[in-house]
Amino acid sequence: MATAEPPRAPPAPPAPASLRTRPDRSRRWAWTGLAVVLSGGLWLRLWGVRQGLPYVYNVDEYEHFVPIAVEMFAHGTLNPHYFANPPALTYLLHFLFDLAYSGPHGVVRAFALHPGEVFTLARVSVAVLGTVALWLLYLTGARLFSRAVGLLAAAVEAVAFLPVFYGHLALNDVPTLAPTTLSLLGTAGVLRKGRIRDYVLAGVGLGLACATKYTAGIVIVPLLVAVLARMLDGAGEQRVNAARRALVGIVLAGAAALAAFAIANPYALLDYHSFHAELVHQSTLSAESQGKLGAPKEGGLIYYLWSFTWGLGWAPTLAALGGALTVWRRERRLGWLLVPAALLFVAFMGLQGRYFGRWLLPIFPIACLLAALFVVQIVEWAGRERPEPPLRIALAVLLVGALLIQGFVYSIHAGIVLSRADTRNLTRDWMLAHIPAGAKIVAEPVELEEWAREVEPGTATATNPYRWRLYPALYPRITASGSIAPAYGAKVGLENYETTLHPALIDFYEREGFCWVITGSTESGRAFADPQAVPGAIAYYRKLARDGEVVYSASPYARGKGPVAFNFDWSFDYYPLAYERPGPQMTIYRLHGGRCRAA
Repeated sequence: MATAEPPRAPPAPPAPASLRTRPDRSRRWAWTGLAVVLSGGLWLRLWGVRQGLPYVYNVDEYEHFVPIAVEMFAHGTLNPHYFANPPALTYLLHFLFDLAYSGPHGVVRAFALHPGEVFTLARVSVAVLGTVALWLLYLTGARLFSRAVGLLAAAVEAVAFLPVFYGHLALNDVPTLAPTTLSLLGTAGVLRKGRIRDYVLAGVGLGLACATKYTAGIVIVPLLVAVLARMLDGAGEQRVNAARRALVGIVLAGAAALAAFAIANPYALLDYHSFHAELVHQSTLSAESQGKLGAPKEGGLIYYLWSFTWGLGWAPTLAALGGALTVWRRERRLGWLLVPAALLFVAFMGLQGRYFGRWLLPIFPIACLLAALFVVQIVEWAGRERPEPPLRIALAVLLVGALLIQGFVYSIHAGIVLSRADTRNLTRDWMLAHIPAGAKIVAEPVELEEWAREVEPGTATATNPYRWRLYPALYPRITASGSIAPAYGAKVGLENYETTLHPALIDFYEREGFCWVITGSTESGRAFADPQAVPGAIAYYRKLARDGEVVYSASPYARGKGPVAFNFDWSFDYYPLAYERPGPQMTIYRLHGGRCRAA
């Protein structure tokens, strides 16, 4: 008995000639260009990768993925007990640490004695994943358009500031680009060829992307568009067969996505209660009003549009808009594939209560593809209108240079800045030489508490005694009437530190012998960015400047440049060219009243 064969995928209708460039006669030029892009992109991400170490000053990097990966060894479980961020990166680092340090005991010991080495390994892993994302972006562009588009899109992402800077930190923003682009690659295959393996690839990328960063789930939109396009191919019996195959494909893609997500985040099922509770909590935090002192007031949509102009670059952003219009007019189904996902993402993120430039990264691959398409289309049009090779080459060099120059300059600047000593490290070195051990100090939370501990060879810094006696800065002491409370109140969060400040504290410091006060511009800058919200803090800083003697200052700015106005992006990623080293403006004041007069 003959069995019915499964319906075969009908061939996709060819794209208009304007979006399908002439076939490449050789791949060598693309391979050479790709080698340059990948090696250059990796170099930019590794330059300055040890910034700040052995101290990790980025709070998210310090608290999340690396320490949780190590804690799983200490607790003897693969349950991270943390789902505010999905754990795919945590698991990857967990297994890399296991290999690098020969098992749980070696990992725990290395993190206790040499945390800088552990963080370096994690940061290098992030840089490599960011480079893998460039390769996948090239493949996606080549599949959708041409090798030229794929190569140029990869080059734009290779030098764009945001993916370069955050490729230096052990956070999940840049690693998310790899599975996100993998899903786009599979989706491109679904649209162009409709093979089963393309559906599976798109699903695996989707699942891994969601298991790395929840908002990366936006790549489901292009996948659904591609499936719908396949279902509408042909007419009559051909369309019926296409629809059947597309339905089979989307089921397989969904299964692959669920399987990949479960493998990379198994305790989302095994500990569903904790997973759901933290997911709801994280969603609530994102939707809340900024609640951050010094946060921008213009709203998320405007903030993200502004972030594109420096995080991706002015020319790539404008070119991406041109690419969106081009693809929408020339090949509508490809326009549906790329454009709505980017618009929906920006709209969704812009309507949240909190916003940071790096949260745009999941749609950078789409923006880079559209920008590259627009430039290649202009060059192709010029070649048809003015076929003289010199003119065409000159135009191509001009447009490609315009697309890459801003990102390249600022990414080079980031490497120079990050390769230099952090102002907080310089400040600590000065304190070691000039402030006696055991002295009472007031240090703002611009550095971590390990910064104030003794560093002794062969001992774990986190458990060493404090070199100086720290004033408990996150415990408010001032009452509503402005008087000193007899005991410290409940501890406040890091973001509420400025609310604990009052000029009366200066007199209290002097009476209690806290004679050294260390401040940083990432704290004081927040207060001066919104002085009406914390008048007590403004009065505190002004009194400190009057009564205290500045005995040391470490500036992150080049001579004759700065300061940079406080911003939750630029004050921490050092984008402005005024910066010459990482860290805030650090100042040490010496008080001379009260018990400090005789000290």
